[in-house]
Amino acid sequence: MSVDKIDALNDSRISHQTADLNGRTYHYLLGHPKGEPRNTVFLIHGWPDLSMGWRYQIPMFLDMGLRVVCPDMMGYGRTDAPNVPPESLSYYSFKRAADDIKELAKQLGVSRIILGGHDWGGAIVYRVALWYPELISHLFSICTPYIAPTKHFVSLEDAVKTVLPQFGYQIHLASGEVEKAIVSKEQIRQFLNARYGGQGPNGEVLFSPEKGVIFENLSEIGPSPLLTGREIDYYVNEYTNHGLHGTLNWYRTRELNFQEELTLEKSIIDIPVLFVQALHDSVLTPNLSRGMEQYFPKLTRREVATGHWALWQAPAQVNGMIREWLEDVGFGHAKSSL
Repeated sequence: MSVDKIDALNDSRISHQTADLNGRTYHYLLGHPKGEPRNTVFLIHGWPDLSMGWRYQIPMFLDMGLRVVCPDMMGYGRTDAPNVPPESLSYYSFKRAADDIKELAKQLGVSRIILGGHDWGGAIVYRVALWYPELISHLFSICTPYIAPTKHFVSLEDAVKTVLPQFGYQIHLASGEVEKAIVSKEQIRQFLNARYGGQGPNGEVLFSPEKGVIFENLSEIGPSPLLTGREIDYYVNEYTNHGLHGTLNWYRTRELNFQEELTLEKSIIDIPVLFVQALHDSVLTPNLSRGMEQYFPKLTRREVATGHWALWQAPAQVNGMIREWLEDVGFGHAKSSL
């Protein structure tokens, strides 16, 4: 089934905007529906993605009468990417992301928003709802389950050794080795093709969930089956702005996030929440979402038979799930928060 999508390079339905958010410049995509918006939805991407990762969903939200805001998160695309060091790692924490999303909503004149995320974006949206519950009316996460704040710190290394072996790649991404090895435009192209499903002629892959990046396979990787040539060109050009360093700082904030979240007073999110599980995600596996119900009194679960890139692999299904859920939870009768 063909699904309408935003053209990465030229589409009249969106505009490229910038905003100063708490002293840093963000780039974001802004889409206005025909007529007065019924509400505003913020869409938060993950790694290695961009605001354009929501290209299949933006037209659907516009059709629903929503104003759409898709930021490039800190370190990505045309948004600032502070180098760490000398800059503080706190630019890449969940709390900082929540602060910046709240500030962007304020600058756009919005008191409440619908908030959706994928991958790291999914982790971020849960935290925004914890830090600023009054800001969010509805929340959805694609692929990313909720991990509640805790009072006991577990290092990534210990987690990988015990319950999360498929998170071993995060140790490699945080090490600094990857951003030093993937530097040139062509290397970035091969790297992104690989992360978006491209393989070598004999099935070679570049990424192991348990170990990380397999550098010797870089030159063998073919085109991604999930992006057109025009789209991969856009991604490569955007990633060439800053390189990989800023994007990988998100993998270095585990202890910082833990420390900042010690002040959070609650872990329950009591607004309508949709969680869409990708059944074949090799990292965010279905077992990780067990027990989410205890934190979400208004949780709706759905599942899709895709890998991690569910937004692109099954856009018609994912869009249908989001639209149906918003209508089921009464959004169609909700008062605009503009």
